[in-house]
Amino acid sequence: MAKINVNGNVVEVEADGATPLLWVLREQLGLTGTKFGCGIAQCGACTVHINGEAQRSCAIPLESLSESDAIVTIEGLSEDGSHPVQKAWLELDVPQCGYCQSGMIMAVAALLEKNPKPTDADIDAEITNLCRCGTYRRIRKGIHLAASEKA
Repeated sequence: MAKINVNGNVVEVEADGATPLLWVLREQLGLTGTKFGCGIAQCGACTVHINGEAQRSCAIPLESLSESDAIVTIEGLSEDGSHPVQKAWLELDVPQCGYCQSGMIMAVAALLEKNPKPTDADIDAEITNLCRCGTYRRIRKGIHLAASEKA
């Protein structure tokens, strides 16, 4: 048994300590907004926030977490889709297939918390999530729109 803090709630989960957080979220807690993409922390589809930092949950073993670590998934970003990044994504119709977008949104939300007015160079350096549909221009435009909304 392990206790972890997910979206503001401390929950008990029963899983091997080596189990990646991604699978605990999806299979134990039913939070399927966090997606499996590559399983090797390269694509970013599984991005969540841990203590405010964007992290690839497929590479975070359960045993490395405690209930003092604040884990936020796409389901916990906002209750009603009112986060500036979510609003910008909707306004600009950013996703094509959408599979990677929950991870992308989480990465962008973390970036904007650290850097409310990122330049294109900042975006290139920080947002390393992959989008197979290639919506990178809309993603960049969405980031700038969300930044202007947060201001």
